[in-house]
Amino acid sequence: MTSVVAQSHFIFGLRTGVSNNLCFFDEQTVVFPCGNSCVCFNAVQRCQRFIPGSEKSQGMRALAISANRRYLAVSECGEKATITVFDLQHEQGRKRKVLTAGDMLVQEFVCMAFSPDSKYLIGQTGGPEWMLIFWLWEKQKVLATVKTGNSNNSVTQVSFNPCNNMQLCVSGTGVFKLFRYSEGALKQSSFPKVESINFLCHTWMTEERVIAGTDTGRLLVFESGDLRREINMAAKAAQEQPDSNSLHRQVEMKKIKDTDVDGGPNVPRITAILSYSKGFACSLGSGTVCLFEKNEEDGYRRSKEIRIPPDPYSNELTPAESQVIDTMCISPAEETLAISTDRGQLYSFSLSSLEINKEEHVHFEFLSQPFHSKSITGLSVCIRKPLVATSSLDHSVRIWNYDTKVLELYKEFQEEAYSVALHPTGLFILVGFSDKLRLMNLLIDDIRTFKEFTVRGCRECAFSHGGHMFAAVNGNVIHIYSVTYFENILNLKGHNGKVRGIEWSLDDSRLVSCGMDGAVYEWNTQTGKRESESVLKSCSYTDVAFSSDCKTILAVGTDLTLKEIQDCQVLREVPGDEVAHTAVAVSHSGRVVFTGTSSGTIRAIKYPLPIQKEWIMYQAHCGPITKMVITFDDQFLFTVSEDGCLLMWKVIDKDGRGLKSSRQIIHTEEILVTKSDLEEKTQNMLELKMRLEELQMENEYQLRLKDMSYNEKMKELSDKFTQQIESLKTTQQIMKTEMEKQEREHQKSSAELTVKNSKEMKDLEVSYSQKLIVEHERYQDLHQKNQRMQEDYEKQLKDAEDRKVQSLQELTQLYEAKLQEKTQLLVQCQEEAQQQIREFKEIIKQVEEDEERKIHDIQIKYEKKLHTEKEINTNLKGETGLMTQKFYSLQRQIDDRCTDINKLKQERQRLLGLIRSLESDIEDLKRQISGHEKTNQDKDKTISGLKKKNQELEKLKFVLDFQLNELKKQTEPQQDDITEKKERIHQLEEELVQIDHSNTQLKLAVSDLRLKLRTRDKEMHKEMQKVKDLETHLQRLKSDLHNCVGFIQDPRKLKDSVQMIFARYVPQTDGAEKSSVDEDIQRAFGRHRDHLERTVNSLKTRLAKSAEEHEKVYVKIMKENVSLITEINELRKELRLVRTQVKDYKVQLATFKKSNKSRPNSENGPKRGDQT
Repeated sequence: MTSVVAQSHFIFGLRTGVSNNLCFFDEQTVVFPCGNSCVCFNAVQRCQRFIPGSEKSQGMRALAISANRRYLAVSECGEKATITVFDLQHEQGRKRKVLTAGDMLVQEFVCMAFSPDSKYLIGQTGGPEWMLIFWLWEKQKVLATVKTGNSNNSVTQVSFNPCNNMQLCVSGTGVFKLFRYSEGALKQSSFPKVESINFLCHTWMTEERVIAGTDTGRLLVFESGDLRREINMAAKAAQEQPDSNSLHRQVEMKKIKDTDVDGGPNVPRITAILSYSKGFACSLGSGTVCLFEKNEEDGYRRSKEIRIPPDPYSNELTPAESQVIDTMCISPAEETLAISTDRGQLYSFSLSSLEINKEEHVHFEFLSQPFHSKSITGLSVCIRKPLVATSSLDHSVRIWNYDTKVLELYKEFQEEAYSVALHPTGLFILVGFSDKLRLMNLLIDDIRTFKEFTVRGCRECAFSHGGHMFAAVNGNVIHIYSVTYFENILNLKGHNGKVRGIEWSLDDSRLVSCGMDGAVYEWNTQTGKRESESVLKSCSYTDVAFSSDCKTILAVGTDLTLKEIQDCQVLREVPGDEVAHTAVAVSHSGRVVFTGTSSGTIRAIKYPLPIQKEWIMYQAHCGPITKMVITFDDQFLFTVSEDGCLLMWKVIDKDGRGLKSSRQIIHTEEILVTKSDLEEKTQNMLELKMRLEELQMENEYQLRLKDMSYNEKMKELSDKFTQQIESLKTTQQIMKTEMEKQEREHQKSSAELTVKNSKEMKDLEVSYSQKLIVEHERYQDLHQKNQRMQEDYEKQLKDAEDRKVQSLQELTQLYEAKLQEKTQLLVQCQEEAQQQIREFKEIIKQVEEDEERKIHDIQIKYEKKLHTEKEINTNLKGETGLMTQKFYSLQRQIDDRCTDINKLKQERQRLLGLIRSLESDIEDLKRQISGHEKTNQDKDKTISGLKKKNQELEKLKFVLDFQLNELKKQTEPQQDDITEKKERIHQLEEELVQIDHSNTQLKLAVSDLRLKLRTRDKEMHKEMQKVKDLETHLQRLKSDLHNCVGFIQDPRKLKDSVQMIFARYVPQTDGAEKSSVDEDIQRAFGRHRDHLERTVNSLKTRLAKSAEEHEKVYVKIMKENVSLITEINELRKELRLVRTQVKDYKVQLATFKKSNKSRPNSENGPKRGDQT
């Protein structure tokens, strides 16, 4: 066996087609199926734990997690379907129990559910049986089975009542049944007529209430198994429609059936529903989840709508929002909601953020990363970066970082991506499409096409290890291109069938390829010739690889074997089993060879290859493995499959340590960025900085204003509170004095009460002592009487016993004599009975013979009657058909009338309520009128008194008006100052607006000048280029002249070389004219450039001056604003002082009026005394 093993490390993907394929283990960990195993993914720590599936299984079908979040049930298909229960609290997910259907041949379990106490488990089998099996799973005991559906009515979901272990719910197409386990059997407890409704999901809300979702977007509420109401999905506040009686419920059922049949394809389907403490959540159509909350009226209100966000990189016609939600689950603390979709994506949403976010529509976020939704066709790694590239039939190319386990980049295209290859530097990528092969740059946030090659339907492509060449397959031809010049260097032709695999040698001097024609060729990449070949027409090869020393070739194909080829011959051959190898990868250390199979498993085979079947097999994917790659440091193995999953394996030895490689690979962090992107970002940064500074200035100004206003409010509040504190202190002192008085009075009253109580106690003691003496004497008399009575009763009892004994003896003698007589009579009766039995037997025989004759006659009569009755029946059936039609029409009329009656009753009740309320209002008004009459009389009396007081107050008013006029004369000049200051502020604001306008004009002028400068720069670059070209021209001329000097002694050669130089460097036309024209152009260009430089310098100076002036004006305005604010504050203070003075004057007035009122009363008093 091999000393090197692979350990599953991380997986990217989700397995679709599994019911309930997402559930929470705790607040941070979710469990979902991926490949051929279940994954426990911690979203915070970004780590995964794997629970592998069984070896002989044909795939998972359903998941279920227990209520206590400890046990996970996994159903697997096969010849005999099984349900495996795992313990999630165990580190490696220990297998607890394996459940089967007993003697029944079951191929799959469609859905499962645990009981609320996690003791029982139910599993729904698939067609054609559709049996529901009830287990006591810890003992592997089947408690009961029941048939729930048939070929037309399939079951999609089963569940336990959360409050009752013995009650179950089953739903599906035309199926909604409640079962109760009692007396060792599952008995159906409800029979609703729902044959035409297709139920997709359901959930328990209470002990008796179940809400079910249909494929026509309806939410139906069942209570105790009967359909009671329907939740309206269209209205914003989803109110329920309750039924009044059973007849109305039947009518509603008919309406629901009709609408379910007539529902169009655009109707949103409710594919998932989930209950939680506040209400429930359900999927409404594609990509949306609606949250419903409980009402006070025992109903549900639609509160929020959560949607799957649109894909920003997608160019598809069907965007991410059109995904169908398969499963919903909520965390134990109900903080996060997670969903899985039919395209193999996982999303989550924080429910705790709902209270903060007040928007109507909110969006999900990816739980980890976006995954591939279809088969992965290409896989590649690079040397300088920890990156893995994948291409898929879902039109996307994705770049994964295997160090951070994050999706770095991804892009979706119009066509399907067939192959992918990463450049060793990790900065470029090759992608093969149906029409072209594209070389792309991996930028910081995009994958951008750099060069296109006319290679159609490229299924395989690979960069050389040096990165200077790449090979691309087009059908049965391999094209080799140069990466530097983008030229087609070689075309390797020789395969008769499609090429399925290619690989470069380590020194890039050779390339190996395999094809469906059964040929394995080794090519020389310098000459394009075949160095070796091996052809086996009975086998179509699927993948090929060099050994670690590049001396031998390893190939796999459809003949189920792994072959090692050297020098055109098969050296070794590892025999296979029934499963074919589809991919091969060799470690760079040369210790192990990994192969992928068509069943999704991975095999680790030691190298050199063994002769026998010796390998370690791992459960990996649920589909054929398409590609395998080992990283250049031999640390990780990557496998991809048709199931759309990327699985990352850690390559270790048996001691658990990583493999030691001779190569030291240093990962770089460089990223490609285009110049335009950088310039845009820098411009955005500058704009944002400017905006930040402006906002800071505005905020500081507003903060100052707020501080001023708050300080004023604080002063006002402090004044108020100080006054209140003083008033409270005075009231407290008054209360203290009252308390002291009450304490003194209480002490006096308590002393008097104690004296009274002592006297009363003494009197009572004397009276009760006399009563006790009298009662004692009475007790002694009664005791003596009781003794006499006891003696008399004892004598009477003795006499009664003697009489009893005598009567018993007499009775026994009598009954014994009667018994003897009865026994004699019994013997005689038995003899008579035997004689009668004999007689009866003879009579029975005669009667039977007579009856048989009569029966034969009667049978003939009744057969005739039956024939006549059948004819009558056929006539009656026709009549009943007509009657039923009439009955249904009448029933509809009755239903309409019932609804009208109900409406009229409701209106009558409403009107009665109105009448009662109006009567109560009339009574209240009468009471008020009577009260008003009394108060009017009192008011008349008070008015006469007040008129007298008014006359006195008018006198005082004249005095106060005079004082007020004087105060107004004092405050008028201050108010004039305030108005002047406001006008000044208004003028300054207008000046600010004008300055802003001038600034905008200056900015526009600057932008125009910048554009002109750019054009000048471009012209300058062109001229510089011309100068460089002339310099190169001069250098060449110098070199030619230098060579010419060498022939100075040989005149002929010198002459020839001079003529050659003349012909090469001197044109045919007149040179003088050209040079003069060039000089004129250069002079004009120089003048123009000088003029432009002067204009630019002058504009710069103007800009600087305008900026300085603007700053000076701004500083002036700020200073004036500050001074104005201080003046306004001083004026406000003065106003407050004036207001306080006015208040004091008013108080003085009030005291003056009171004193005036008291004077006439005091004068009237002595006059009345004199009159008396």
